Amino acid sequence: MRDNPISPTIDYAANGVQHGYLRLPYSRNDSAWGSIQIPITQVKNGDGPTALLTGANHGDEYEGPLALVELAATLRPEDVTGTVIIIPFMNHPAFLAGTRVSPIDAVNMNRAFPGQPDGTPTQKIADYFQRMLLPMADVVLDFHSGGRTLDFIPFAACHALDDPEHQARCRAARDAFNAPFSIEMREIDALGMYDDAVEAQGKTFVTTEIGGGGTATPYTAEIARKGVRNLLIHAGILGGEMALAPTRVLSQDDDTCFHFTNYNGLVDFAVTLGQSVKKGDLIARIWDTAYTGLAPRQFHALMDGVLTARHHPGLVQAGDCLAVLATEIHA
Repeated sequence: MRDNPISPTIDYAANGVQHGYLRLPYSRNDSAWGSIQIPITQVKNGDGPTALLTGANHGDEYEGPLALVELAATLRPEDVTGTVIIIPFMNHPAFLAGTRVSPIDAVNMNRAFPGQPDGTPTQKIADYFQRMLLPMADVVLDFHSGGRTLDFIPFAACHALDDPEHQARCRAARDAFNAPFSIEMREIDALGMYDDAVEAQGKTFVTTEIGGGGTATPYTAEIARKGVRNLLIHAGILGGEMALAPTRVLSQDDDTCFHFTNYNGLVDFAVTLGQSVKKGDLIARIWDTAYTGLAPRQFHALMDGVLTARHHPGLVQAGDCLAVLATEIHA
């Protein structure tokens, strides 16, 4: 097995607070012996569970990084039982560029797992997580939001898993995060996802989609901040009481959740995020942008459900995901 070229500037075995980098050698035209330096913080206090917290798996998603840079600046060893590893900018080159995928190699971090130690920079980062960081973790939180091309209701999510005990752990952790919505998800494109890499190692895993549009708001950032602390309390790493509020529980378990457009144009949504629709209800119209006087294309719900995601911004292209529905689960 090839060794990964990434080296940490912190000592994972040491107690206390450490701020440093995951340093990846990266020779390029403007720096022959240069490197990519991914910021990392570890807060450790003796034996106990280990939480691995990541943001900016995609570089245009900001709620996770906001929550995690604040946590890295404020969390103290005396508050912790065990270890918290904080990586606010998992795909640091993409984060600095404000892009979904890396500007260096055009690789989507969340489709690069298990990675390659001798691959592109993104594949090397994925391999380091796969073989070095994930084996140390008991619970993993990977923040996502809609980025520049999607807008979501704010939810925490787990996946449907084959092992009932594993499923129960992930569901309980998702519920502890306590976003306004909690979803059991079906992924549209799961091959190479970080999620699958985490779950394949039996780790307790929570992910999110919080807002979107390539920005964050005070409301969505606070959901992320509250959620990460709740999860650490749930894991037994932080003390105190979780801040809990009512949450709506949804399920995405069918391909009919996803609505795609075959047309380019100006999108005109008929429903808002979080709104319930019936099968056949109008979701959106798409107006032609090359000629006036034409009737719009109409898109109707393929199922009963709640609108959980929509395309952003206002222009769509053929093949875009226009909208996503989920089924509400009533207790």
